[in-house]
Order: sequence, then structure tokens, then C-alpha cells
Amino acid sequence: MANSMSEMLRQDMYCEGLLECFHDLKGIDKEIFRLLNEQEDALTVDEIAEEIDRERSTAYRAVQRLLSAGFLQKEQINYDQGGYYHVYRPRDAEEIAQEMQRMLNDWYAKMGNLIGEFSEKYADGEPQAVES
Repeated sequence: MANSMSEMLRQDMYCEGLLECFHDLKGIDKEIFRLLNEQEDALTVDEIAEEIDRERSTAYRAVQRLLSAGFLQKEQINYDQGGYYHVYRPRDAEEIAQEMQRMLNDWYAKMGNLIGEFSEKYADGEPQAVES
């Protein structure tokens, strides 16, 4: 991941890069997101771990990051004799895209305000103390 905006603009980016850019997700998270989008049925963490050839705990942590970021939905399946398990599927891509667009708009507005503050603070050419 790029450390600065100028680096980011010079890099080739792909749509899955938004997972990193917006939510600081990892490569395994992108792999699981792609996997779940390719499946017709929702998968358990055990099935995900098997598909990506990783330990269950590793797959579980990645699924939790994707859930927290809002990219997956979790469904509880109840056994007839009692007990339950969870399956995971991707959320609607359009809803996710709209949420990312709102986040980008908020970020853009915040950066615009900061640029305005920078301009006001340094426009007259007089050096001022930098706040920490």
C-alpha cells in the first residue's frame, strides 16, 4: 500500500484495492472476498479455510475484518436437533459501492477544509508555529 497520495496516484490500482484503501484490509481478505463472490452458496469459515488452504483461525480473522468493514453478511443456520452454525456471503456490491462513495465524499470534504486552513494559515507568507 502506498504511503502518500502521490504514490497512490502513480500506482496501478484495481477495484479490489478499494478494500485496502478504504478499510486497510489485507491480501487474504481480498482473496476471501473474491472467493465468496464466486460462490453461489454462502460458506462456513471451515469451508473458506479449506478453499484458500489456510488455518481456520486465519480464515476466521479475515472474515471478521470483512464483516467489520461491512463487506460480508453473516447468517445463522439452526440445526433441527439444536445448535447452529454461521455462513457468510458478500453484501450487495451496489450498497458497498454507495457506502464507499459516501466515505470518499466525506474524506474529500475534510481534505478540502484542511487545504483551506493551510491556505489561510500560510497565505500571507509569515512563518507561524506549527501545532502538534
